[in-house]
Amino acid sequence: MRQFYLTFPNWNALRSELTWTHYRLLLKVEKDEARSFYVNEAIYSNWSTRELERQIDALLYERLALSKNKKKTRQLANNGHLVKTAQDLIKDPYVLEFINVKENHALTEKDLEQNLIDRLQDFLLELGKGFAFIARQKRITVDNDHFYVDLVFYNYLLRCFVLVDLKIGKLTHQDIGQMDFYVRYFEQEEKRLDDNPTIGLILCSAKNESMVKYTLLGQNKRIFAARYKLYLPSEKELQKELDEERAKIEMERKLLKRS
Repeated sequence: MRQFYLTFPNWNALRSELTWTHYRLLLKVEKDEARSFYVNEAIYSNWSTRELERQIDALLYERLALSKNKKKTRQLANNGHLVKTAQDLIKDPYVLEFINVKENHALTEKDLEQNLIDRLQDFLLELGKGFAFIARQKRITVDNDHFYVDLVFYNYLLRCFVLVDLKIGKLTHQDIGQMDFYVRYFEQEEKRLDDNPTIGLILCSAKNESMVKYTLLGQNKRIFAARYKLYLPSEKELQKELDEERAKIEMERKLLKRS
């Protein structure tokens, strides 16, 4: 109780939408800005205590905040996660620990897809706000040739289709070209007049920043690649990965200047 009083000294600021169990979970969040974020998200998204605990353990705030500048990080703490653009939907990495598959397990793309469907509620929570499931293995037919989109969602906040392609291993230019084809097809054949442009998300276990830079991912604002992890990462690990990616990008810029 002493810790509770120290963390939440203003009783008038306590939110009636949250239970005592919610607040007990919030006590273990050390950073004030992160705690404020989880309060806003728990209320806006109507998280149960189980969902709140999972998002805290999965470091949702840190994953969203690490790629933002200081101003946007403050907005994240004060307002929660606002979804206004396609970029706002994307996290990197996505954490899929709920499918209970060990990282060294010989997982196939079909297995990964089935596991996500089996735990669809958890996957929707990890995807973020506004997602509704539409289809799996959505068939596309062009000139009597059939192609299949792994997972199709609709985001009612952005009012657009979101196509998800699952990849085991490192991202390739063929994966990017395939998603570009899927998105173009949906733009022509599936999108309604009042829908916004379709978003494509390639979920892969590894990606190369050079591949992102030198392909259409570098310019296209509607097709994204993000990694997934099969375990809960630590904040230190997330920060290390981000620093390594920034260092690689900076090195590439220096090499380009020299050339």
